Amino acid sequence: MGIQLTPERIRDLRAELQRGLRNRGEQRWGDTDAWAQSQQRTSKLTREQWIEIKETGDDLNRRLAAGMQGGAAPTSTEAMDLAEEHRLSIQTFYDCPPEMHRGLGEMYVADERFTRTYEDVAPGWRRGCVTPSTPTPTGRRPRGPDDNDG
Repeated sequence: MGIQLTPERIRDLRAELQRGLRNRGEQRWGDTDAWAQSQQRTSKLTREQWIEIKETGDDLNRRLAAGMQGGAAPTSTEAMDLAEEHRLSIQTFYDCPPEMHRGLGEMYVADERFTRTYEDVAPGWRRGCVTPSTPTPTGRRPRGPDDNDG
């Protein structure tokens, strides 16, 4: 027997969860430039823009999962292009240079809350999504056999 919630109670619970997430985020990153940028940029987003961001993010996650499950090597053009698309999507909220993106990738793997989110998209994500698919610390992609100098 499940708990029956009214639409109003569901809205209240979602708002409470969002406040809790925002408070935890502010405690952890509140003194960073990225946090300030995120607050400034997101304060101007409309409901329709939030919906588009969610749909675009869900689509990107599906494509990342498909690449991983399809066996794309982390340094393949496909994986690197998806990683770059992911990095650029973060810039909706704050500037995310390649070095920061690598750090986020490491956090996604190390922090169970982030891992759980991505594991819901594709079981095994932690193993397949470790940071080799993100740009190197210099911001350059690793050279592969398909690369040439000219």
